[in-house]
Amino acid sequence: MSDFRTLTENMLVSPQLTLDDVNTAAAMGVSMIVNNRPDGEEPSAPQGDAIAAAAAAAGLNYVAIPVGHSGFSEPQVDALIAAMEQAEGPILAYCRSGTRSTFLWALASAKQGNDPDEIMRKAMQAGYDVSPIRPMIDMLSAR
Repeated sequence: MSDFRTLTENMLVSPQLTLDDVNTAAAMGVSMIVNNRPDGEEPSAPQGDAIAAAAAAAGLNYVAIPVGHSGFSEPQVDALIAAMEQAEGPILAYCRSGTRSTFLWALASAKQGNDPDEIMRKAMQAGYDVSPIRPMIDMLSAR
């Protein structure tokens, strides 16, 4: 059963995808899958190449922006912004629980000039608490 959560009309996040989830995403109109999970983090989970192949078979674009537990970098934020700008429809980003994907979206949204309080609200509505990175959100939105 897919656990896709809506952050915006064009951004969904999810815990680890199964290959069947890729087809579900395609049926829902998703145009791109963003993998925020490093390969090997959970060896029994489908790895990036398997998800990429399933995405290609379903007619979806695929981008890997792995985020390890060491945190986020500005190149990762910029890579998600580029993916968001290139997507021709909704994006589905995933990691182990959806939290890193939500955090990365929050940082990218802030860097794009979105209101920090609105970012916090949207994340919370999807079931994710981005308050641990609120100082980074505020810093990026102030640029």
